[in-house]
Amino acid sequence: MDNYFQTDTECQEFVNDLYKRAFLHYDWSPLCSSRIANETATDDAWMGNTGQSAEIFIPAAQYLITPNRMGELLNLYKIRYQNIMACNIAIESIPGAPIMDEKKNQYVGEALFCRAYNYLELVANFGGVPLVLEMLSSSEMDKVRASKEEVYQQIEADLKTAIHKVSSSYEDGNKGRASVWACTALLARAYLYQSKWEEAYHYADTTIVNGGFKLEPNFVNIWDVNNPNGVESIIEVQTNTESDKALGNQLCTLCGARGEKAENFPSKDAADVMDGWGWGTPTSDLENCYLSENDEIRRRSTITVYGEPAYGDEELNPSYMFDLEQNKSGRVIRKYYVPIATRRTLFDKRYNAPLNTPIIRLAEMYLTRAEAAYYLGKYDSAMDDVDIVRSRVDLPGKKGTVSETDILYAIWKERRMELAFEGLRLYDIRRQIDPATNQPVIAGLFGPNGSFVHYNTVESTDEYETSNLKELQDKGINFDINKHLLWPIPQSEIDRSFGQITQNPNY
Repeated sequence: MDNYFQTDTECQEFVNDLYKRAFLHYDWSPLCSSRIANETATDDAWMGNTGQSAEIFIPAAQYLITPNRMGELLNLYKIRYQNIMACNIAIESIPGAPIMDEKKNQYVGEALFCRAYNYLELVANFGGVPLVLEMLSSSEMDKVRASKEEVYQQIEADLKTAIHKVSSSYEDGNKGRASVWACTALLARAYLYQSKWEEAYHYADTTIVNGGFKLEPNFVNIWDVNNPNGVESIIEVQTNTESDKALGNQLCTLCGARGEKAENFPSKDAADVMDGWGWGTPTSDLENCYLSENDEIRRRSTITVYGEPAYGDEELNPSYMFDLEQNKSGRVIRKYYVPIATRRTLFDKRYNAPLNTPIIRLAEMYLTRAEAAYYLGKYDSAMDDVDIVRSRVDLPGKKGTVSETDILYAIWKERRMELAFEGLRLYDIRRQIDPATNQPVIAGLFGPNGSFVHYNTVESTDEYETSNLKELQDKGINFDINKHLLWPIPQSEIDRSFGQITQNPNY
């Protein structure tokens, strides 16, 4: 470290790596699989792959998690702090680099954004965690947990400082860097998670009005390999196909259909096959949510059902088939799908899939502003924002058709349909308080009397889910509201702190 940060290139490359390690790590395990583990802890996704051991996903998906049995969520805790340490190094070291002040400010601002993003993921998953804001030695690990409020205060402070350091926009070669609007958008998300409605409204509104973003006219194009950094994207994971670098999107493999065969494609060509692992398959309950609204555009853009054409790739994949024996639901996530024409060009389909993944996009800001507006008593404004999002997918407006708490339910339903598999569902159902029960929404879905559990164990007649019981239908039955609103702190981290870190309740 004494000899680093001597050139602009060194500073830039160090900061570049912060994004890779904060968003979707180059290896599938640390972040991709923990992201999918969280999806399987919701009503949107099964573990899905019934042909392999599900050991790493069972703790979250079946709510059997303990401090000593965390599956992939152990990696989530660890990798976030590794990235925070790297952010701290950049924040402390770059101001002394012999480069232009403008560049120093930009790089430090980007590091502050990444640190805030990491802490937001930590606090949403684990509650209050140790605040580490400087470089530590191995003898300085006896850190205690900060309160949840203190962690959020630091997130807010980092982002508000970053706003004055980063650029408002970047040219093509620097797309994907944290801009002013990435900071305001992440602030909107952080305030939403805290139910700070005035602040959430302000920062969502600021991003919408001043950021220059537009809703993508065609919803499915948000995840088009040929449309990186589209007009709706506020910030997204950057990928490419360079054969000597692992810069592809690992979610494409982790969640890709398991058991594709060349003979099931019109070409009969093995080059069209992508070796997916089949984790995180969509539930019929999620599909029913779209069907209840006649929302075919978002349904087909989010879920591909066995035998249906791959939406947007109908000519080359007109009847998508995979191994049903190894797929719980007969469904795969369309948002992570790599089209056949692109597959044919890839040197390595696992490591080089060039599918950028949005981290924050404009539609989320509309729905954040809508939810905040509801709690501020601005009901017409809330439904205006809902209807803007619905109009993009050719659905009729709901303004004037719902009132009182049904407005809130309409906003929440829209978030589920719009943002499925974008890493937000678990955080939403934990924080959303159902006005009918005064309990978190997740408590009504899961547990022995949960509606999602009842649907799967009593009501469902889905031909795929009910015929493949290698993954049991009672997913979520073990949920306990007294502990599962947060994940446990890994026991290894408590040990590493010499017992200073305390455990979350009832673990």
